[in-house]
Amino acid sequence: MPLSNTPNSYGSVAKTFHWLTALLIITLFPLGLVANNMAYEIKTASAPADGLVAQTAWLFSLHKTLGVAVFFVALLRILWALGQPKPGLLHPDRKVESLAAETVHWLLYGSLVLVPLSGWIHHAAASGFAPIWWTFGQGLPLVPKSESVAATFGGAHWVLTKVLGVSLLLHIAGALKHHIIDKDMTLRRMWFGHAELPRTNVKHGQGKPIVVALALWAVALSGGAALGVYDSHGGASQGAALEDVQSDWQVQEGTLAITVTQLGTDVTGQFDDWTAAISFDETVQNGIAGSVDVTIAIGSLTLGSVTAQAMGPDFFDAETYATAMFTADIMRVVDGYEAQGTLTIRDQSMPITLPFGLSINENEASMSGQLTLDRRDFNIGANMADESSLKFAVNVKIDLTATRETDN
Repeated sequence: MPLSNTPNSYGSVAKTFHWLTALLIITLFPLGLVANNMAYEIKTASAPADGLVAQTAWLFSLHKTLGVAVFFVALLRILWALGQPKPGLLHPDRKVESLAAETVHWLLYGSLVLVPLSGWIHHAAASGFAPIWWTFGQGLPLVPKSESVAATFGGAHWVLTKVLGVSLLLHIAGALKHHIIDKDMTLRRMWFGHAELPRTNVKHGQGKPIVVALALWAVALSGGAALGVYDSHGGASQGAALEDVQSDWQVQEGTLAITVTQLGTDVTGQFDDWTAAISFDETVQNGIAGSVDVTIAIGSLTLGSVTAQAMGPDFFDAETYATAMFTADIMRVVDGYEAQGTLTIRDQSMPITLPFGLSINENEASMSGQLTLDRRDFNIGANMADESSLKFAVNVKIDLTATRETDN
């Protein structure tokens, strides 16, 4: 059997690409369905088992890795096809059927590139994910870490997967129709081995099927927009907004960020709603120089694609424990400052020391500090007794700028 195509038959390279792609796609559809169902089970469970989380992540990693393989196989297949003759139509007199078949072929070719590419971009833009099993990193050039980008391409992946699924079913139905009803050589000439193939002289039309395929993609993607599939659904419920507090130093801007390590990957998020009542006297050279009372709205946390999971009962349990508190004395020490006090999360209180750097310019102060907490101290992720899915250590980083209230 020749490697290359002829005007009447497909070569062994084209056939190998065809059946390898078919095997990958048939594997990926149930993988994605099972993994998504398990992810939904985790999201809705009061305390998902660590084994379930690890198994779900493993399935998603397998799905993504095979998806990347499909992307490269599809590119190679297209590049090979561009330099090869394509066997002609067996039934050129059936104009509508030929147009439908060619349109489905273009939908398949395009979807085999667009579906894995959209999923890959979603993966690269998201924070908190099951990794792709390879050594080339998890990001993509020109793709930022962005929840809006992740949501857009996640929605596109969902829509394009449906287009691919329908196209695949139509393709299979057409092949069976040719083989069982028409009893022609359409299916046989894509299978391995030697067969007596009819000569074909009528070439495939290109322009009209491409236009129809593009129109169908546009309709599908527009339908996705109407359904809201491109909207971000990963954000947590904000809950009740915190009231402003009276303070000698008023925070003008700041970030309160946390970084967790999930499945070997750092995932960083931040709380958007928190208040700090600060009293401070920079003239104190030793001992207590002031105090700080921080209230944090747990529901304001965004933590990439695992935000909803973080809000669940086994983690922050934002519905039950709406706020966290940090009350501390500001201490002047030899090498700078420390906030020494108590941090309360989920009604679990622990003594905490936060070292920080401080810069004061007249009535404006800038501070930056960080520390590492152990999630087990606050009963967060208690069902994850080891670090296979989620590390114990949680890095906390705070930066803020505050101005001092002065008498006019």
